[in-house]
Amino acid sequence: MTSPADKDGEELGGEQARILARTSEAPKKAPEGPRKTPERPKNKRDEDHISAPRSAREGLREFFRSPLQTTERMWDLLMLRWRTSIQLRVIGSVFLSSALVILILGFVLISFVGQQLLNQKYSSATEEMDRARAVVEEQIDSTDASNPTSVRLTSARAALSERQGGMEQSSVEVYEPVLIARGVNDHETIVPDTANIPSELRNFVQQGQVTYQYVTMDSTSGTYKALIIGSPVSSDVSGLELYLIMPLDSEESTLALMRGLLSAGGIVLLVLLVVIAWVFSQQLTVPIRTASRIAERFAAGHLRERMVVDGQDEVARLATSFNGMAEKLSTQIQNLEEFGSLQRQFTSDVSHELRTPLTTVRMAADLIHDNAENLDPITARASALMNKELDRFETLLGDLLEISRHDAGVANLSRERVDVRGVVRSTLAQVRAIAEDVGTSFNVHLPEEPVLVEIDSRRVERVLRNLMANSVDHSEGKPIDIDMAVGKESLAITVVDHGVGLKPGEAEMVFQRFWRSDPSRERRTGGTGLGLAIAKEDAQLHGGRLEATGELGVGSCFRLTLPLVSGTQVRQSPLPLKVTELQEQTDPEVSGNAAGRAGRGVEENKNKDNENRPAEDGEEDQT
Repeated sequence: MTSPADKDGEELGGEQARILARTSEAPKKAPEGPRKTPERPKNKRDEDHISAPRSAREGLREFFRSPLQTTERMWDLLMLRWRTSIQLRVIGSVFLSSALVILILGFVLISFVGQQLLNQKYSSATEEMDRARAVVEEQIDSTDASNPTSVRLTSARAALSERQGGMEQSSVEVYEPVLIARGVNDHETIVPDTANIPSELRNFVQQGQVTYQYVTMDSTSGTYKALIIGSPVSSDVSGLELYLIMPLDSEESTLALMRGLLSAGGIVLLVLLVVIAWVFSQQLTVPIRTASRIAERFAAGHLRERMVVDGQDEVARLATSFNGMAEKLSTQIQNLEEFGSLQRQFTSDVSHELRTPLTTVRMAADLIHDNAENLDPITARASALMNKELDRFETLLGDLLEISRHDAGVANLSRERVDVRGVVRSTLAQVRAIAEDVGTSFNVHLPEEPVLVEIDSRRVERVLRNLMANSVDHSEGKPIDIDMAVGKESLAITVVDHGVGLKPGEAEMVFQRFWRSDPSRERRTGGTGLGLAIAKEDAQLHGGRLEATGELGVGSCFRLTLPLVSGTQVRQSPLPLKVTELQEQTDPEVSGNAAGRAGRGVEENKNKDNENRPAEDGEEDQT
């Protein structure tokens, strides 16, 4: 059995087209030599002729690029919807699996029916060949042997045609008979002479076999598929072969009708399956979407949101469980809010109530301290210790009062337009004495131009003081870098120490109240554990951010970012949040010589002479 040859074609792919486009767009390198001034177009028409090809190319390129970009965007949206929608995945899975099953079943059914039609056609062709062979043999024997072979073959073919015309169309197969006789010197007589019988089929027939082949035949109206069955004929004509060409138009029509019916039925079935999948998926996805929406509102603070319980199935049990969980969470949240409110109220009340007796104790302590020269040494020492502890107590009480103001939402800003560089230098002057005690110096890098911003200088100074004092406590006697930078919308100040650093996860914990990384560590600033918490509240009150990062054994970095315009929020910071390397002093207004030991630390850092620094660190650790 043979089939028509397939014709191969070749198209230019998209990648090749893009390569050709890039090649055509690539600028050609001008030859070396003196440059020539390009000639200007003589008139407007010349300009149009020059710009028209370029505009045409750009328009053509844009025409082919826009559908591709649109397709990519649609594909991205579809993939996003596929990842975020259970219902779409269910419907899509049902559609794809159903389409695959329908295609497989349709292919199997079409193949089976087609094979059955061909088998039936072959069976009918075999029976018709037996009858036609008998007619040909009878007609050949009845004609005069002296007539030419072509005349005898034409007579036999006419007898077959008359037989087809004399019988009912339903009882006989329609065919076109072909008679071939091979005479002396392999001369062949073919009736009709326009017939074209495949050589493979003829070889089998010449060997005395009855065989068949499905072929594509040419006709005046085009091509058509046919079954050719051939058989040798016993007669006095040597090498007589009989072929019946039976068109397969009826079988092709039947298969085409079946394909159309199966395609229409498959499309209708797919639509019905998609609709059914959508209806049933709605019963699952609607409660899930409802639960998700209620959970979002619950997380937003709407603690009375609950799901509707309908029925006794899995969805109803989910709603019941969700409502129970929401009820417990709501109760816990309310209890925690009440506890937090009571705790804040207690802190505020205690802080205010302690203010009056503390003032009285402070007055008495100051009176005793003023007459310390009249006291014996032991009593004078006790008076000094009492004053020192009263200072710490007043600091703690002040921090508690400040925290209570932030918790109550009554903390206000007293904004004034100041040069932030002056705030930094004022803070340095306060912390420098503490730094001198541990042998720590400051490397300050401030802008040369004034940085005028509306801020609450008292609060910003307190933030910087807390950051610098914290860095002094953890610097291990190494220099501390203070940087300031101004961006388009914000300014940033970083305080970087190169001491013990922070462990993983401690960068966020440092701003928690009363949190300390190492409670056993000695603190020269007498911290209460509230300084950084208050500093973060002050930064947020300005619309800014206070962030921290660090690496154990390398150091830590604290970054304060404030908006340049009051009332706006910080979106990005002009300084990176990272532990930088040791830097040198660049601010000329921070006098190193006036600071004594701190100034010597700066000069030692410039000259890279730090040989005695490890010994001081060791002494601090031993303390």
